[in-house]
Amino acid sequence: MTNTKKAAGSLVLLAAATSLMIAQAFAQMPSAPTPVAPTQASPALTAPTTQAPAAPAPAMQQPAAQVQAPAAQTPVIGQTAKNPALPHNLSPWGMFMGADIVVKIVMIGLAFASLITWTICVAKLLELRHETKRAKKRIKVLGNDISLMEAERDARSGKDAVSRLVQSAAAEAALSDTINDEGFKDRVELRLSRVEAAMSRRISRGTGMLATIGATAPFVGLFGTVWGIMNSFIGISEAHTTNLAVVAPGIAEALLATAMGLIAAIPAVVIYNHLVRMITAYRALLGDATAQVMLLISRDQGRRSLRLARAAE
Repeated sequence: MTNTKKAAGSLVLLAAATSLMIAQAFAQMPSAPTPVAPTQASPALTAPTTQAPAAPAPAMQQPAAQVQAPAAQTPVIGQTAKNPALPHNLSPWGMFMGADIVVKIVMIGLAFASLITWTICVAKLLELRHETKRAKKRIKVLGNDISLMEAERDARSGKDAVSRLVQSAAAEAALSDTINDEGFKDRVELRLSRVEAAMSRRISRGTGMLATIGATAPFVGLFGTVWGIMNSFIGISEAHTTNLAVVAPGIAEALLATAMGLIAAIPAVVIYNHLVRMITAYRALLGDATAQVMLLISRDQGRRSLRLARAAE
């Protein structure tokens, strides 16, 4: 009986040890949880599954943003006036309105100088063409076989340069003894040279302004440029930034002053040179007219001497 109880107790202890070992083996296995475990851990497992596609989503959207970025920048390059980063409208009028008061005064002065240049150009071209036409017509009359008195009657009412030459020579002939006076020609030449110089000065009036504008306008524009760039650097120091949006408007306004200086100077120089050539040709016509008047005087003196010689015979 005692042996039977001992055997039964040993069997119970063996069964308990076996069940404990089996339980420890199942606990150490990684796949030990039954299918119930995924259902309990489904929030933790579904979160990575839902977030796993979400993580690449920004990476997939980045090329689209990078592709669209140049399209957003193209209006800035092509249309600088609509760029909200720039503080000014960069059209010529906008740059003028946004410029400093000194730069504005410089640009207004250059615009006025350009207006003076073109006004003088139109006025002097019309005057030179008119005077040249009248001088050629008078010289053609003087080339005919006429006397000084006949030429004086024809030019009595005229106010052009050749008419003044004829009138001056006739006035000296009326005051002098044209027959026996040996200094008569010298006095006539002196009168004609003074009239010719006066007419040359009158026709050249206004060209000095063109020379002044052509010589000084670039430097005036450069002064406006220096002043504008100086203000730009002052703005940079006050803003504590070297951003192009801060620097560009002031530099553009400064360069506009230089451009206006060149616009005023280049036409002034070209027009001045053209007018000088036309005035030189006009002075040559006055020299021809003076020679024709002296020929009339010499011819009249020869005729008087011939008449006196015939009368003496």
